[in-house]
Amino acid sequence: MSRQAQKLDSAAGDGAVGIGVLSLDLLGQVLHGLWEPRDRKACRLVSRAFERAEAAHRRALRVLRREPLPRLLRAFPALELLDLSACASLDDASLAAAVAGAGGGLAGLRSVCLARANGVGWRGLEALVAACPKLEAVDLSHCVSAGDREVAALAAAAGLRELRLDKCLAVTDMGLAKVVVGCPRLEKLSLKWCREISDIGIDLLAKKCPELRSLNISYLKVGNGSLRSISSLERLEELAMVCCSCIDDEGLELLSKGSDSLQSVDVSRCDHVTSEGLASLIDGRNFLQKLYAADCLHEIGQRFLSKLATLKETLTLLKLDGLEVSDSLLQAIGESCNKLVEIGLSKCSGVTDEGISSLVAQCSDLRTIDLTCCNLITNNALDSIADNCKMLECLRLESCSLINEKGLKRIATCCPNLKEIDLTDCGVDDAALEHLAKCSELRILKLGLCSSISDKGIAFISSKCGKLVELDLYRCNSITDDGLAALVNGCKRIKLLNLCYCNKITDTGLGHLGSLEELTNLELRCLFRITGIGISSVAIGCKSLIELDLKRCYSVDDAGLWALARYALNLRQLTISYCQVTGLGLCHLLSSLRCLQDIKMVHLSWVSIEGFELALRAACGRLKKLKMLCGLKTVLSPELLQMLQACGCRIRWVNKPLVYKD
Repeated sequence: MSRQAQKLDSAAGDGAVGIGVLSLDLLGQVLHGLWEPRDRKACRLVSRAFERAEAAHRRALRVLRREPLPRLLRAFPALELLDLSACASLDDASLAAAVAGAGGGLAGLRSVCLARANGVGWRGLEALVAACPKLEAVDLSHCVSAGDREVAALAAAAGLRELRLDKCLAVTDMGLAKVVVGCPRLEKLSLKWCREISDIGIDLLAKKCPELRSLNISYLKVGNGSLRSISSLERLEELAMVCCSCIDDEGLELLSKGSDSLQSVDVSRCDHVTSEGLASLIDGRNFLQKLYAADCLHEIGQRFLSKLATLKETLTLLKLDGLEVSDSLLQAIGESCNKLVEIGLSKCSGVTDEGISSLVAQCSDLRTIDLTCCNLITNNALDSIADNCKMLECLRLESCSLINEKGLKRIATCCPNLKEIDLTDCGVDDAALEHLAKCSELRILKLGLCSSISDKGIAFISSKCGKLVELDLYRCNSITDDGLAALVNGCKRIKLLNLCYCNKITDTGLGHLGSLEELTNLELRCLFRITGIGISSVAIGCKSLIELDLKRCYSVDDAGLWALARYALNLRQLTISYCQVTGLGLCHLLSSLRCLQDIKMVHLSWVSIEGFELALRAACGRLKKLKMLCGLKTVLSPELLQMLQACGCRIRWVNKPLVYKD
């Protein structure tokens, strides 16, 4: 609990009457000033006045289990944003019942997230829309079973302005037609991976939704005809069409004849788009700010560069990943786009120190530079970046093996605002981390495959980088329990931690990790020294844990699963492949973790067929993703598999031999 929360707790305990006489508005402002959810919860638990204030002022709610949903909707009548994406086993009946039980409490609800809620169908959506007259935003992304009937249910929300249908695989032109006719005020629409939608649907969309500002048609099988229709949208500002293989330069020329309102265009992985087509698109686009052209261009022509120069005052982001570049090209980009804030050159061949130096000399406002796999650059490039880009916040250098601590010293000294750096497979050592420790604003540090890093380097980082939230130590196999002790002593805010293949770590090290209360994602793959004792320490201490990877942790047994079942109540994704667990432990785990949605359990040799059967039946209705050996497909009961699929669970079968022990 923070010091501020402790003071409020003390005040509530010693003089609850004093707090009780304060107005709900004042108490609401106090709660709003508490950043940590656990602090707000502490105040709510010790004072009914705070509880009433939160009920009156709470605007956002994220629900993890369906059972308390009706009560929560009644308790917070002022909600504007409701997130049900992690609500395990949510289905039509439970959603409709919760909505009905809320009475008029959802009258102010404006945004609902139902991403991956595969159990929700058209009946639940109809009930939701009917109860929320002010509904403006709905997210149904990754509801792979959602089709035209589900989308049609949303058409009754006439005030809808934002809709995400990413990977709603069964949605066709018919469903899209229902939405665009019923919701003409749409401003943001994402149809990514809705591959049954064609040029016909996009044409009707353009005619019926003139206020559209953001559109994502990535991975659709649409062609140039769709771009002709889209060009009529006079207010369109953002257009993403990643991997639209039927779109070419002719389509971009058609798009260029429309309004000049476009500010962001993404043609990444559009194989038939060339720099000539992009030149046509840029022509006259005086407001274009972001251009994504990753993995689509083979070369850049002079016409494209000349048109790029017309965006000198507006273009802030340019991604050219996978392009073959030269020093002269990078110099030309620097001269043409000196207002750039982000440049992406990931996997670009031909990137040299000279090219980077000429680029950054002109682009001093750069805050994000991606040089992933640009393996020709050396410390000289880092020197140029440090000298020119004083406001740098993100630097990605994965597989740039020619850099060392000298270049990183310059970066750390000259770029005090650095928040993210990726040094995966760069071979840096403890000396480099000693310099990077000067970056007190650092939030994300990736050091995977840097085998020279030891506990000493981790101690440098932990001593000064207290704001760190993500640390990747993949295959840093010199790290021991002492390094983890130093880490948790100084970096208490870590949320994501990758320790895969750091095989010197034992249960003692996991005991140290138990003090990371904010840890949400932990990867422990192939740590053969850890056992159920260490897993227990993590489960008890890391109450916020959401994802846990224990693949090939051969000594983890039922004791670890029992600890997870009892304490890791928020766990949503778990990998236990190759662990020495039995059917009893697996069954107890799956029956206890109400939030668990994704589990990978390949090669659980000690689990019998009956064990798998009982465990899966215990979790049926909650699981959304499941990974198992293909051999189980023929021995598990067909009724169970049908039931899992009917509840929206996607099963990935691994084609390896089935082995289990008696």
